[in-house]
Amino acid sequence: MPGENLSRDEARERAALLSVDGYDVSLDLRSAVGDQVGDGPRTFRSVTTIRFRCNEPGATSFADLIAPSVTAVSLNGRDLDPGAVFDGSRIALEDLAADNELVVDAQCAYSRTGEGMHRFVDPEDGEVYLYTQYEPADSRRVFANFEQPDLKAPFRFEVRAPQGWVVWSNGVGAESDGVWRFAETKPISTYITCVVAGPYHYVTDSYERVFEDGTRLEIPLGALCRKGLAAHFDSDDVFLVTKQGLDFFHDHFDYPYPFGKYDQAFVPEYNLGAMENPGLVTFREEFIFRGKVTQASYEGRANVILHEMAHMWFGDLVTMVWWDDLWLKESFADFMGTFANVGATRFKDAWITFANRRKAWAYRADQLPSTHPITADIRDLQDAKLNFDGITYAKGASVLKQLVAYVGQDAFLEGARRYFKRHAYGNTRLDDLLSVLEETSGRDMGAWARSWLQTAGVNSLTPQVLLSAEGRVDELAVVQEAAESHPELRPHRVAVGLYRRTPEGALERYARAEVDVDGPRTVVAELAGAEAPELVLVNDDDLTYCKTRFDAGSLETLKSGLGDLTDPLARALCWSTLWNMTRDALLPAREFIDIVLRFARRESDIGVLQMLHAWAESAVVHYAAPEWRERGAGLLAEGAERELLAAGPGSEQQLAWARFFARTAESRTGLDLLQGLLDGTATIDGLEVDQELRWAFLQPLTVGGLADEKALAAELARDDTASGKRHQVRCLAARPSEAVKAQAWAQVVESDALSNALAEATISGFNQPSQRHLLEPYTEKYFAVIERVWQDRSIQIAMNTVSGLFPSLQDPRRTLDAADAWLAAHEDAAPALRRLVLEGRDDLARALRGQECDAQAVNHG
Repeated sequence: MPGENLSRDEARERAALLSVDGYDVSLDLRSAVGDQVGDGPRTFRSVTTIRFRCNEPGATSFADLIAPSVTAVSLNGRDLDPGAVFDGSRIALEDLAADNELVVDAQCAYSRTGEGMHRFVDPEDGEVYLYTQYEPADSRRVFANFEQPDLKAPFRFEVRAPQGWVVWSNGVGAESDGVWRFAETKPISTYITCVVAGPYHYVTDSYERVFEDGTRLEIPLGALCRKGLAAHFDSDDVFLVTKQGLDFFHDHFDYPYPFGKYDQAFVPEYNLGAMENPGLVTFREEFIFRGKVTQASYEGRANVILHEMAHMWFGDLVTMVWWDDLWLKESFADFMGTFANVGATRFKDAWITFANRRKAWAYRADQLPSTHPITADIRDLQDAKLNFDGITYAKGASVLKQLVAYVGQDAFLEGARRYFKRHAYGNTRLDDLLSVLEETSGRDMGAWARSWLQTAGVNSLTPQVLLSAEGRVDELAVVQEAAESHPELRPHRVAVGLYRRTPEGALERYARAEVDVDGPRTVVAELAGAEAPELVLVNDDDLTYCKTRFDAGSLETLKSGLGDLTDPLARALCWSTLWNMTRDALLPAREFIDIVLRFARRESDIGVLQMLHAWAESAVVHYAAPEWRERGAGLLAEGAERELLAAGPGSEQQLAWARFFARTAESRTGLDLLQGLLDGTATIDGLEVDQELRWAFLQPLTVGGLADEKALAAELARDDTASGKRHQVRCLAARPSEAVKAQAWAQVVESDALSNALAEATISGFNQPSQRHLLEPYTEKYFAVIERVWQDRSIQIAMNTVSGLFPSLQDPRRTLDAADAWLAAHEDAAPALRRLVLEGRDDLARALRGQECDAQAVNHG
């Protein structure tokens, strides 16, 4: 893997030397079916012709290609010796002319890691499905190219496929004599080219738009998935959100969708949520729901559809020069996904989900030792791969929400419109965006950018309330703090809300003021003289990006009456603050769990409820004192069962509590109920135990030793599908046995036979909180193998393994010592590998502080 890296400096040098006029790529994918020929990886033929210019004739450079072998290379009609010019990841190019043509004939490998050309065999019917995934730099696994975002070019793809297959790419395609030829693309980056091929189920629709000047735009729409998922594919809803999004972005961007057709492919074993390939967006097929799910899942899918659609402008039409400015596409798409969800679809409360879920991801990432500014220092491709994180996405989107408040929505959108028109099909840096925003807003963007984009860390805002003798607010101030490691105090536009109980017992806001918080302490003069509040909510309405705290009186109010808050966004913000306080060892885990068990039942937003379930689980597993952990787990299971039985029959709340109960049940009584629901001897009014819920119920039975390999085989026979196989593999690795753990470890660490999806499932099953004693031997083993894993595996698989197997459930102090010893002894290890170990270590140290805080609490149970 290290030999496949590309540094920023190398990319800059190559971009200064070369410009690309076009690619012709011919792929022969007929080898995807049938028996494998020969030893080694299964391969396909890839022939690439690149037309490019060099502004220094006689200079040397290189093209990128990762392939098992190269058959022939010619440069400007001159045959080169493949063995001499190709080293496994690069093709050396010497004595370049002013105008050049490079032809590379290679044997490229199909992937089972989700990188490059991924090949999937459906266990249900034996059909083969292919798709490509490249970001940030895996198109070189499929064809020779210049793999960096600023060397854009038009692409023409030609694909020979097995008989009966359909092939899709970025442009419109047509088949003749078994060869699919696709229309030339606009100038785009290598990482957003795409090929999908196989016997996919395909549904079509169309979008039409007539603009004010009378211009008519028609966009052919398509949606595809494996045949085995066709019965579950609600393409009508996918098309509905797609059309709503296209309308919304046309209304706001004043730049017609520029890439012709709009296909959306839901593909198996996908590493990401989705990828914004122009004209052919790819999604993980888990967005096709095989069983009943809550509206939060539909909202999440809509958000991803709109996120990827926003990329057609932010990222595809206008692309960052290098991965330092990854935020120029991901932060904007993350913001625009929610902005459009609220503005165009049925999901009008999507900002609540954003405040509760997306920001939680950002807050965690921004407090790790690996935190970085939104505009990051990306030295190479390994850095780039790790920067698809909560800062680049969710913090960046939060900061853009703050920017909209700072410059005004109209100025922000006008800036976007000018940005698209000025830089269409080009590449940009931070200054290019700031300049148009200065034009449209009249505000100096430099200071804002320095505070928000070029510094790391999250600020904390805490209210201070002084009351007069008459019981009114004498002074209310907001205190801002920053971590010692990142001391920047930023300007915040915040709303401060005051809440009191109504005569009916509801907790409602009666006063609100917006204020610019700047510096360590800001007085909110507008609230002086107000009636004394029972709750002060800083950052009411979620205008800025910060961690908020509560004064003592507000915290007591929430402990006794959080469920009385009538505003769903205010509740979500309070829940988020309580969770951050738990993670920061300011609130004992048992107190957080107690609040969840008393008030989660009154949560009307189903996405927030499901987030509370996840947080409560995490509180018990990671932040509860070890001596109370079993009691806490029991309380969660009892509470989940109680709420499951009390929930409305057939309601989303019933389904959410059923899944939570399955994740928390450990007692024999709880496990017996799950077994009864599985075999039909027990029923709960309104609860439909579909196949996905069956697997959810089966896992805790497996963990508890009540379902064996035979039971799992029987369940797979019921659900002999790709999804069923992943569930079975996860459950197999979750069985409570030393031999099982050893086998799972060997399958992931010592072998590369598992696909990315099955390796992920095995890691998930391996790590069971109730099996800590079985995991203890793997602390030492982990630190002994991770450097070899990093060197031998693709970066995606290496990341999944190093992160997924970090010994977070073992003895924390022993693991901390082992992590420190490894870091001290491996100062020269790959920076990206060190980052993952540092992050795991930091999470564990944080958990230990939380456990110490919880141990000091009065035992409530």
